[in-house]
Amino acid sequence: MVDIERARRPFWMHQIVEYMIGLVLIAAAVQQPKPAVPAVMGLLIILNAAITIGPAGAFSIIGRKLHRVLDVILMLVLAASTLQPWVEEDLTGRLVVGAITFIYFIVWFHTDFEGRAERKSRRAARAKPESEELGKKAGRMVGDSVNSLKRWKDSITDADGEDE
Repeated sequence: MVDIERARRPFWMHQIVEYMIGLVLIAAAVQQPKPAVPAVMGLLIILNAAITIGPAGAFSIIGRKLHRVLDVILMLVLAASTLQPWVEEDLTGRLVVGAITFIYFIVWFHTDFEGRAERKSRRAARAKPESEELGKKAGRMVGDSVNSLKRWKDSITDADGEDE
């Protein structure tokens, strides 16, 4: 699978944004004539952030990999709740839930769900060469360049000497 290069935000930031998204949905639900859908969705998002093992987790029950899957399920439920015809909801509530779904996806897409050990190994594999190694390579390159110039100069002087 192709790994898309993207800025990866820390997981604690993801959890805090989830709490904020949940609170925004609940605050929007308070102002709606039919507040059921946004309020329930906000509570589910807050619960998902609270039960995850992480810096901002309240109960530390599930791991980050499962949290990642639950995020996708929640996004699908949020998207479905904007289109569902069973529970009556006004247009403003549907638009708010749809916009929150989009924001939630962007936050999810740019989150680093890996643990500390996995991040360290990824960074080590991607690490730049050390200064000693760079110095050796630069020295070899300069030395090779000087030697090739000397050989070139010698070949020119040898060619000039043969003409005489």
